Amino acid sequence: MDQSNSKVWQATLTPHRSLNRQGYFVLMGLVILVNLVVAGMFVALGAWPIAGFAGLDVLLVWWAFRVNFADARKLERISITEHELVIDRECERHPPQQQRFVRRWVRVELEEDRERELIGSLVLVSGPTRISVGEFLAPEERKTLANALRSALAIPRI
Repeated sequence: MDQSNSKVWQATLTPHRSLNRQGYFVLMGLVILVNLVVAGMFVALGAWPIAGFAGLDVLLVWWAFRVNFADARKLERISITEHELVIDRECERHPPQQQRFVRRWVRVELEEDRERELIGSLVLVSGPTRISVGEFLAPEERKTLANALRSALAIPRI
């Protein structure tokens, strides 16, 4: 990024997750409690091997949330300076990536099907390079971002 220019248009994109850490612990507590009750009933009935399968349910739910929370730590930062557009991507299991484009050559494309009111992917195009951004955003959020990017790119001097 051009540090000499203090004027920068910037957007930071992160996936939305409706369940926070506290909600996760409450939900996992309920899952464990229900599985303990079910496992206890089967042990009392003499079907003790089923108790182990109840533990597998808890393990599977824990693993699913672990993957979900790891996915929630993605981050995309789009910066537009006077001369360039910079995309910084951070993902938990990958090294940070940065892509730079000459600002005047960047085109914003949003796949839209107006008849069926569907919004597809948002792509930044510069020559032969096509970069999809905001894949984790909701369709309306991608449309809003596309309009904001077009507006920012159209400003002659940021």
